Order: sequence, then structure tokens, then C-alpha cells
Amino acid sequence: MKIKLLPFIVLLGIHLSAQERNDAAVSDTAKVWSIKGQNTLMLNQAAFSNWVGGGANNVGWLAGVNYNLTYEKGKDLWENIIILGYGQNNTKGVGTRKTQDVINLSTNYGREFAKNWYISAGASLQTQFAPGYADGNNPEAAKISNFMAPGYLNMGAGVTYRPNDNFTATMRPANARWTFVLDKDLQYKGMYGLKNDGDSSLFQFGFLGTAIYKLKIMDNITLTNTGSVFSNYLDHPERLVLAYSGILNMKINKFISTNVTLDLLYDHNQIAKTQLKQTLGVGFAYNIDNGRKRSENKDNQTWMKK
Repeated sequence: MKIKLLPFIVLLGIHLSAQERNDAAVSDTAKVWSIKGQNTLMLNQAAFSNWVGGGANNVGWLAGVNYNLTYEKGKDLWENIIILGYGQNNTKGVGTRKTQDVINLSTNYGREFAKNWYISAGASLQTQFAPGYADGNNPEAAKISNFMAPGYLNMGAGVTYRPNDNFTATMRPANARWTFVLDKDLQYKGMYGLKNDGDSSLFQFGFLGTAIYKLKIMDNITLTNTGSVFSNYLDHPERLVLAYSGILNMKINKFISTNVTLDLLYDHNQIAKTQLKQTLGVGFAYNIDNGRKRSENKDNQTWMKK
């Protein structure tokens, strides 16, 4: 009987060993990186001929990329965001004007200490590609901004709360903020908070809070909300720097979509008024989705899936 059972035992052992190797392979190859991205090219155009209602021929374009790269393994969480955008409009009789100009890079690393809570540290950089001018970016008007003028660099540590892939909030009670003004034409007292003529930077230290909330309104329609608040401990902490950005994406098909953006900003060092920017575009959009992440307790931003 023992001899008859021996082949069965050997075969069972081989099967279990193979199953363990397969399970290990699945675990080893599970993705720890999630890459979400959208590349867009929006176009707009209007033409008039003998149109009694009036109007000026114009053509415009807006290009951008928006990437979210997330590393998640065990208790480690590392999120990186890349947002780049630039656009122009050419109107007959007026010339070429800038309609969009943004560089926004950020990184945040966290180590989980309780469910959905992370001790974290990170940095971010915000600036623009090209000069900006008063009077609707008219090159003949006074220059008011440029690349790294201003440029904002934040570095700090705090805690991050991330219950799922659609909501992330970070609070940094210790955050250093540098304002850079590297254009010599703009380095005079009072511009972007500079203390003396010729200064090229301003240092601030305070509290920074940021939050990202992604909402699926319906199939192929999503809204991404990003907000932040900064308070400078060293000088007038009551003068909060407030910012909000909303991106409404309405996907028509795999390659065509409509984007509506809204940006609000209040920064006393720039101007003691609320700033607003809004854009609307229809054009080509290509989404990148690197697939399901390692963690099983999150839905991996299924609202962005094709």
C-alpha cells in the first residue's frame, strides 16, 4: 500500500511546489508603481467674412501634460505630480497672446504609522515658461513675470492622510517657502514681497496644507479639485496664501476630450486681490494608465480608466 501511495504523494508534492512558485511569482511581479497621465492638445479657431455682427479672425492652441506617479510598497508611499501647460492665441489686429503657462512639480514621501496616516516630507516647485505682461500679455506693456520670476519652492515635513486614491490631504506645520525672482527687471522692493531693490529671493517659514479630491461625476466626466493654504509664521501670519485649481474633463472617446479649468489665487505679496483664470478647450487627449497597483485596499483611481 505504501508503494502504491508513493507516486500519488510525489505528484501532490510537485503540484504544491509549483503552486507556491506561481503564487510567489504573482507576488513578486505585482506592480508597486502606478502611472496615470494625460497628454492634451486643444485647438480653437474662428473666422469672419462680411459678418455684420463683427468679430476678428483668431486661432489658438493649448498643450499640456498631467502625470501622477505613485510608488506604494508595504508602509511606503511616494507620490509625484508633473503638471506642464502652455497655450497661445493669435487674433487678427491684436497679435499673439499667452493663454496658459504653468509649471507645477511636486513630490511627497510618507511612511505609514496608522491606517491611512503617514509621516511625510516633500517638496514642490511652481513657476512659468515665458514672460507675462500687463494689459493682457501685450509685449509692448510692462513686464510683470517671467520664468522663475516668481518661482515658488516649498520644502517641509508633516503628516499625510490618504484613505483612498481619490483623496489625499497633507499638513506640514514645518514648511520652508522660497520665492525666487531671477529676472533683474523685476527685482525691486515690494515686487513679490522682496524687501530691498536687487533682492532675488524671499524666505518664509510656516504652515502649508494641501488637498486633492477627485470626483467621478458620471461616465467619462471627472472633476479634479486641488487646494492649498500657506501661513507665514515670520511675518503677518494672517495673510494666508490661498489657491484652488479645478479641472473638469469630459471624455468624448479614447482620443477626443473637452477640458474646462478654473484657477483661483490670493497672494498678498503678488496683489491684494483675488486672481482668476479660466480656460475651455476641445481637442486631442491621450491617457496613460499603468494598471493595477500592488495594494488591494485601494481602487487605483478607476475613475480615470479608459
